[in-house]
Amino acid sequence: MHGKLSLNGKEDIIKFISEKNIRLLNLCHVPEDGRLKSLSFAVSNDRRVREVLEFGERVDGSSLFSFIDPHKSDIYIMPKLDSAFLNPFSPIPTLNVLCRYLDEDGKPLDVAPENVLSRAEDRLRASTDVTLKALAELEFFMIGKQEAESLFPSVPDKNYHESAPFSRFEQVRNDIMVTLADIGIEMKYGHSEVGKLVEKDGTVLEQHEIEFTPQGLVEMAETVAIAKWVIRNICVRHGVSVSFSPKINLEHAGNGMHIHLCGLKNDKNIVADAEGRLSVEAKEMIGGILKFAPSLAAFGNPTPVSYLRFLARKESPMNISWGVRNRLALIRIPLWWSFKDGEEVADNCKKTFEYRASDASANGYLLLAGLTVAVEHGLKNHEESLKVAEELHLEESGKKRRMKRLPKSCNESASNLKRDRKYYESEGVFPRAVIDMTVKKLRAYKDNDLAQKLREEPQKVEKLMQAYLHYG
Repeated sequence: MHGKLSLNGKEDIIKFISEKNIRLLNLCHVPEDGRLKSLSFAVSNDRRVREVLEFGERVDGSSLFSFIDPHKSDIYIMPKLDSAFLNPFSPIPTLNVLCRYLDEDGKPLDVAPENVLSRAEDRLRASTDVTLKALAELEFFMIGKQEAESLFPSVPDKNYHESAPFSRFEQVRNDIMVTLADIGIEMKYGHSEVGKLVEKDGTVLEQHEIEFTPQGLVEMAETVAIAKWVIRNICVRHGVSVSFSPKINLEHAGNGMHIHLCGLKNDKNIVADAEGRLSVEAKEMIGGILKFAPSLAAFGNPTPVSYLRFLARKESPMNISWGVRNRLALIRIPLWWSFKDGEEVADNCKKTFEYRASDASANGYLLLAGLTVAVEHGLKNHEESLKVAEELHLEESGKKRRMKRLPKSCNESASNLKRDRKYYESEGVFPRAVIDMTVKKLRAYKDNDLAQKLREEPQKVEKLMQAYLHYG
């Protein structure tokens, strides 16, 4: 993904730094909060660069992870040498290299989200022969002042695929996409989304979306973190703000981060069967995710504002269900280009299913790790997962069913995670410390009365949304 520079080792990087007169080297990493962090080194000579690339650096783990005891907090960040990309925002020639986290013995740090996800992937592959690819749909609101009365006013919440001049920030989005492409991030497309409102003081809030191409799960989590960093920096360049918050206005659309998944076995997509229909394996994977949905919210919806998106929904799920092309379902089967079956395509993940609950306040690694655990459970417990899928299928004819709702608060998600923790902790995929701290943080919000506050004290809910405008 980030290997557009095709630098595959220390010597390649050292040569590139010399030839391109690189002056700064950034070791970049993504800790618990999901934001891209940087540790910067002035490039003085080849020996120093070689040392940094060989040994990485020691950092304070307790400042990066709530799971780490400050009394024993030193950890390492170690460069991933095939991940280098030029920093597009530094006026000084700067090379960024992504890093992984290692413990005091030089082994993968067990509580680091990337390592949790890698363990989940390894176990899924070992137990089922299946690997997952994912693509994220990243929604965000750009926020800026309208200098004068708009010559082309738009209708609130009717901004889907709108173009300039009705789309105020189209050029900002285009700049974002070109920058992402320049650093090696592949996208399907970008467009204006439904949300659009103009406040009384002239502030314009306009929703946009960028959808990425399918990638391995670790690469997808990296893509989300880097993309948020790029989007924020481009918005600064244009003098506008941006928010990935799942809810910024109670009456208008919220921001989701939908995740499309496809399962591969022997490099063949198993989401569809030989006749081009949804396969048995896909239904097993869907059944697993539906079973785990109440506890998956602990990773995919980690702030109180996440649940406002469910409670005051606009094309967001509320019930634990699945359906074909239904945007109110938790899991949706999108159109598959079935009329093109048999024609050769470069992307073997055209046929996916879409998990619609998560938002960009999530740590992408932990979210995808949780989904992987759920998929594995579904594939290994055939009868149970197929029964769940049948019971929760919206379009199943002739049956009236009572759907279970998604959690209404962080507190409720914490209870669900405690109930399901044995599945996540099985074989050490999720360390006990990660589950303990996730539950603790969710409980600390004390938001079990969120739905009541929404009805009775909307002014407090407005303050809550402001507090999380730039979270994650």
